[in-house]
Amino acid sequence: MTWLDTIILSIVEGITEFLPISSTGHMILVDAIMNHGKARTADEVEFAKLFEVCIQLGAILSVVVLYWQKFFDFKRLDLYFKLIVAVFPALLFGKLFSEKIDELLESPTTVAVALLVGGIVLLFVDKLFGKSGVDHEQNLSYKRSFMIGLWQVVAMIPGTSRSAATIIGGMQQGLTRRFAAEFSFFLAVPTMMAATGYKLLKATQEHPEMLKNKDNLAMLGVGNVIAFIVAFITIKTFIQFLQKNSLRAFGVYRILAAVAIFALMFMGRIG
Repeated sequence: MTWLDTIILSIVEGITEFLPISSTGHMILVDAIMNHGKARTADEVEFAKLFEVCIQLGAILSVVVLYWQKFFDFKRLDLYFKLIVAVFPALLFGKLFSEKIDELLESPTTVAVALLVGGIVLLFVDKLFGKSGVDHEQNLSYKRSFMIGLWQVVAMIPGTSRSAATIIGGMQQGLTRRFAAEFSFFLAVPTMMAATGYKLLKATQEHPEMLKNKDNLAMLGVGNVIAFIVAFITIKTFIQFLQKNSLRAFGVYRILAAVAIFALMFMGRIG
């Protein structure tokens, strides 16, 4: 990876991780554009995969900082318990099907189809689940938290978007559009920390030399800082957007992104 790759991928991660447009799909698109025709060694490919996972930590931290009053208000422990209930399905299914998920990550077709289907759903989600009333975590039941967690399992299909799945799931469970997005952010913290921690542990065991390279460590550090800053701005902007607008624009965008991936596959830019 070059430093230009580091900067671009970190910006893409910061923008796409919490929007309902699939960070995985965009990483595939960006990687195809940046590395078309380049010969990369197996170590370079493996580090690129590790980098894309590790910079999620910076994005996660942006949620904690932005909502620190809620995360560190220990008088409201029910939020922690509801997050535990919601994250449990993803931890269970992630452990059971981790190898299959990794295989799907290698399939641009899967990503493109998931983008397309999710985009169509977002076009109509406000009409389907527009009658919402739950606008605060104190009004969110454990049953609804668990059901949102089940929706998050769908996001294990690359291209679905964890954010899209949990926001749609939240609205289906009666949450307002804004609170569904906020709970999606909260749920991202334990979910992504578990996924990132697992990938780091696996990389340490299988490719320990990658984390001993000073250039690699420098890129990981800079990447996390950039992802944090961009994600922080993106989350604030997204919440303001949802107060006045529907999710239709993201549906249209996902459909266009799916078409772009299909086009790149047809031209041989993505294999």
